[in-house]
Amino acid sequence: MDSSGDDDSQRARQVKEFDDTKSGVKGLMDRGATTIPKFFIHPPESANRKVAVAEVPVIDLREGRRREEVVREIGEACEKWGLFQMVNHGVPNGVMERMLEGIREFHEQPREEKMKWYSRDPSQKVRFYCNGDLLVSKAASWRDSIAFEYQHGPLNPQAYPPTCREAVSEYIKQMTELRDKISELLSEALGLSSDYLAGLECMKSETLVCHYYPPCPQPELTLGTTKHSDPSALTILLQDNTGGLQVLHQNQWLHVPPLPGALLANIGDLLQLITNDKIKSVEHRVLARSNGKRVSAACFFYPSAKHRLTPYGPAKEFQSEDNPPIYRPTNINEYLSNYILKGLDGSSALPYFRI
Repeated sequence: MDSSGDDDSQRARQVKEFDDTKSGVKGLMDRGATTIPKFFIHPPESANRKVAVAEVPVIDLREGRRREEVVREIGEACEKWGLFQMVNHGVPNGVMERMLEGIREFHEQPREEKMKWYSRDPSQKVRFYCNGDLLVSKAASWRDSIAFEYQHGPLNPQAYPPTCREAVSEYIKQMTELRDKISELLSEALGLSSDYLAGLECMKSETLVCHYYPPCPQPELTLGTTKHSDPSALTILLQDNTGGLQVLHQNQWLHVPPLPGALLANIGDLLQLITNDKIKSVEHRVLARSNGKRVSAACFFYPSAKHRLTPYGPAKEFQSEDNPPIYRPTNINEYLSNYILKGLDGSSALPYFRI
C-alpha cells in the first residue's frame, strides 16, 4: 500500500502547525526543543560536512590602487570562482556592526513583537518568516529571516521594525553606493565600458534579507541554508565572525572563513545568463551548528521595477559564431517564479532556460 500520500499530508499538517506559531526556528529553541521536526531533516548526502578550507579571492578596493589591477582581479575571480571577498570597500565598520546587531536584536526580541511582522505575502515590503520556500521545499533550512523589499524604490524608514530601523536605513544607503562601484568595475572586467551594466539596469533594485541561525539540537541532520545559487544579478553578503558558509568549487565543498571587515560579493544566475556563461553564479550553503548563533545580511540586486518584464538573454557582446546563445531570453518575474516554485532543492533554475 502506498503511504506517500499520508506522509505528504502529515508533513503539510506539521509545517502548517509550525508556521502558525509565527516564531520560526528560534521559537522552537525558546520552547526547549531537543530534537528537530522531521521536515527539517536532510538526506545524509546533502548534509555531508567533509570539506576543505577555501582561499577565496580577496580584492582590495582601497583608493589609490591601480584600477587595471583591481579590474583584472575581479574578472579572474568571477570566471574562476563566481565570488570574491572585498576589503577597504568604503562601508564603515560601525555601519556593518550596527547592522549585525540590529538583526540580532530583531530576532531576539519577544515572540509577540516579532510575530507582528510575520508574513508569507511577497507584496509585504517588510516581512519576517522562516524559510521562503517552507511550503514547497523537501527539507527546510534551520534559519529565520526578515526581508526588506526595495523593488519599487526607497521605503519609509518608519515601515521598519524599531529595533533595526536606523541600522537598516544606513546600511542600505551604503549598499547602493557600493553596488554602483562594483557595477563599474565588473563592467570593465567583462571588457566593456564602465556604464554597461548600469545601462542594462539589471541590478538597479535591492532586496535585503537578514538571516538569523539559532543553535540547532541536531545540526548533523539539517542545514542552515541548503545548496543553491542566487537568482539575482549580484549579491553582497555581510556576515558575522562565526563561520559556516561553504561554496561548491570544482565539485568540492569548501569553507569560506569570515574575514574581519570584509564583504563578500557573488555572481547570481541573472548575470550568468546575460554573459552567456562567461561568468558563473556560485552554489553555496550554510551549515547548522549546535552552539552559538550566526547572523548575516544578504543584499540581492535585481532589475529595476520598470524592467521586471523586460526580457534578458545572452547579450550580443558575449556571443559569436563559436559561442552561440546558451539561454533563451526571460524576464526576472518569470525567472523568480520558476525559482520559487522549485524551492531550494539543491538544483539550479538556469537549466530550465537553456536553449
